[in-house]
Amino acid sequence: MRKTLKTLLLALPLMMTALSASAADGAVGRWKTIDDKTGKVKSIVEITQATNGTLSGKVVEVLHSDKGPNPVCDDCSGANKGKPVKGMTILWNLKQDKGSTTNWSGGTVLDPANGKTYKSKLELQPGGKKLDMSGCVAFICRAQTWVRE
Repeated sequence: MRKTLKTLLLALPLMMTALSASAADGAVGRWKTIDDKTGKVKSIVEITQATNGTLSGKVVEVLHSDKGPNPVCDDCSGANKGKPVKGMTILWNLKQDKGSTTNWSGGTVLDPANGKTYKSKLELQPGGKKLDMSGCVAFICRAQTWVRE
């Protein structure tokens, strides 16, 4: 009995470390988007991973919008035009950078506030609680830090 208890006590910290490391290893999960101009939490985006390994992100909650509680993407084109922002995929086709466990690039991000799309990349910060998201057109970039929910 003592031997089992000692083994269990020794294994517990290792199991907790493994669980926290796996939670912090990826960008998959729910993220609070923080407006880069106002500092306000705008929405909750859920990032998922497809079977091909690419990441995409969907707005699951709109918390603050200049267009009211149920904004639509008036300035979007194509299938998103006039659609509700809640439920909209705004981040897609991000691929993990070779040799990295914390960086993804090559994707696209949609800003529903203006309907424009940008080349996107993500960088998970140490500890896995913050995610730097940037979108660029040519040499003009905007960046936000998202916080894990």
